[in-house]
Amino acid sequence: MNTSAAPVSVIIPAWNAAQTIARAVASALDQPEVGEVAVVDDASTDLTAIAAGTADDGTGRLRIIRSDRNRGPAAARNTGIAATTAPFVAILDSDDFLLPHRFGPLLAQPGWDAIADNLVFVDESRVAGFDPAAVRAFAGGVAPLSLAGFVLGNISARGRPRAELGFAKPVLRRAFLEAHALGYDETLRLGEDYALYARILARGGVFLTSRQCGYVAVERAASLSGQHRTGDLAALAESDRRLLAEPGLDPAGRSAIERHLAHVTAKAQHRAFLDVRRTRGIIPAVKAALRQPAQVPALVEAITRDKLPARAPAPVAEVRYLFA
Repeated sequence: MNTSAAPVSVIIPAWNAAQTIARAVASALDQPEVGEVAVVDDASTDLTAIAAGTADDGTGRLRIIRSDRNRGPAAARNTGIAATTAPFVAILDSDDFLLPHRFGPLLAQPGWDAIADNLVFVDESRVAGFDPAAVRAFAGGVAPLSLAGFVLGNISARGRPRAELGFAKPVLRRAFLEAHALGYDETLRLGEDYALYARILARGGVFLTSRQCGYVAVERAASLSGQHRTGDLAALAESDRRLLAEPGLDPAGRSAIERHLAHVTAKAQHRAFLDVRRTRGIIPAVKAALRQPAQVPALVEAITRDKLPARAPAPVAEVRYLFA
């Protein structure tokens, strides 16, 4: 592979993605800057690996790696990064796809360790009729992203479509990852992208954002990123605690991480309360909650929100954007 002419490795972690993986692979191979596409099949029980192979264009750039056990999205990402060598790394989720000519404008920007373009979110019910030519062209160039801005941009709000900055799919400079021994945290099955990007920023990495769109994120009702189990939330909170131990955090960044930690901890406590209530009843759930009195106010707030009348679901939008 000539990495000077095709300097991007695209990593596609996949689990039971037979219906969408070929589209993802084809969109990556269609990019002239891509020298390697690594599909990491995380022990799928369907025909994901075979479906990925149907999109092979015969250029020798596609590699399919099959795991013998399911290790989670972070491990799949790390496996793909370790199996490739191009100087820039881009993650592509198996149900998403890239717009034509995505990488050229990003690679032309100087002085970055991570650069993220805009995402266009499309509901899975509308993918068949999606027209890339209809994607909005935004004005403006690139802008730097601070640690505080990134972390605060990952605190979700009830009643709003999810648009945390951790959804971004930046191109990453491999040399920076290697110099700082950075990879995806394999203890996480939720927030693994957030955790890595935050550490890149905490280590002094330059993270640029562009409002121009190059990535299509397909929204599914059963998306794994929308399912928050108690253990997953607890692991993400622990990741934030480790992040707070990073040396040299600026005050704004530290404050933002503390806010994010409180947000995730409250979610974990609420989920733990619901788990105990479901399995043992309301009285044991209340007793368990009272053992951590500092968390009770946030738990009461979360329970109160749950009791509020559900809002009528909003009509499915044609598209929406991460950087609106």
